[in-house]
Amino acid sequence: MTPAADLVLGVDSGGSGIRVALAPAQGGGPPLTWSCPSPAAVGAAGVDARGLLEHVLPSARELLARAGADHCAAACVGAAGIAALGTELHAVLPGALRAALGVRRLALASDAVTAYAGALGQRPGAVVAAGTGMIALGTDLTRDGGWRRADGWGHLLGDCGGGAWIGRAGLEAAMRAFDGRPGGSDTLLARVSTVFGPPRELPGLLYPRTDRPAVLASFAPEVARCAPADPVAARILREAARHIAGAAAAVCPPHRPDSGRMARLPEPTEEQGEADATCEVALTGGLFRMGAPLLAPLHEELQLQLPHARLVATEGTPLDGALRVAGALLTDTLRLPPDPVMLRIIC
Repeated sequence: MTPAADLVLGVDSGGSGIRVALAPAQGGGPPLTWSCPSPAAVGAAGVDARGLLEHVLPSARELLARAGADHCAAACVGAAGIAALGTELHAVLPGALRAALGVRRLALASDAVTAYAGALGQRPGAVVAAGTGMIALGTDLTRDGGWRRADGWGHLLGDCGGGAWIGRAGLEAAMRAFDGRPGGSDTLLARVSTVFGPPRELPGLLYPRTDRPAVLASFAPEVARCAPADPVAARILREAARHIAGAAAAVCPPHRPDSGRMARLPEPTEEQGEADATCEVALTGGLFRMGAPLLAPLHEELQLQLPHARLVATEGTPLDGALRVAGALLTDTLRLPPDPVMLRIIC
């Protein structure tokens, strides 16, 4: 049995569902976990905090009971949309988690930050997190440098190259073929008919859905399956790879103070050596489980756009990242830069 004073809670709330984990702050054995496939709802007030708590609190109590404890010392909640739609989360979660679970130290973070912490831990670099959406995040770990973000603006304004973007592009190509317009794909049209039914009924199936991004993203694997034999599907994935690499390039380089923009990595000097000019880049998220149809063009695009970047293996998931942040918060070893939008330390 682990003393409750050493237990930390991690929450990962994203487009593909909600995941909760409980673990000792110093690690030591696999965490206790719980998950559900339903994402937190988003309404007029932003992310529905009380709806999220309806999942998190019972599952956290269940995990605490399994650990033989009645409270946890620290928590980190990583949530999609918290940067732009997190007003209610910031207002409701601290008091609720303190009252229900005894949480003394709390961090509320963008799910991109917990994805970063899961992938790279607390070292400088850049992480691309891609699932339903797509966001790139980089930091040099300095307070002045802070976080550098690219995309993650949602399926209407961005998330270019993410699952919803790929799925929507595939559906558009299918509907072009259905109409007889140029640029269509009969292969993708056949997949639409199999997955969704008659193509002319697709708007009625798609537009009223509150989980529209997830529905769009559900077609992305079909695009990947078709890509080896279908040039239209392959072109969609090539364009997705170009967007993803471009987002990584935007957050890897050092800050250019005179313009507020990001400068490209300079060519390494002989004195520096190549290692000093290298930015570590990690890829995390379910989108990359598509495999070669996406990863092959993505690796090519990364070499073109970030020739001095070094692609490194992802250490863990965003849920692992939430546990890492909570554990570092409890032990006063947090090196990731606090930020009022991306990583807010509540207490």
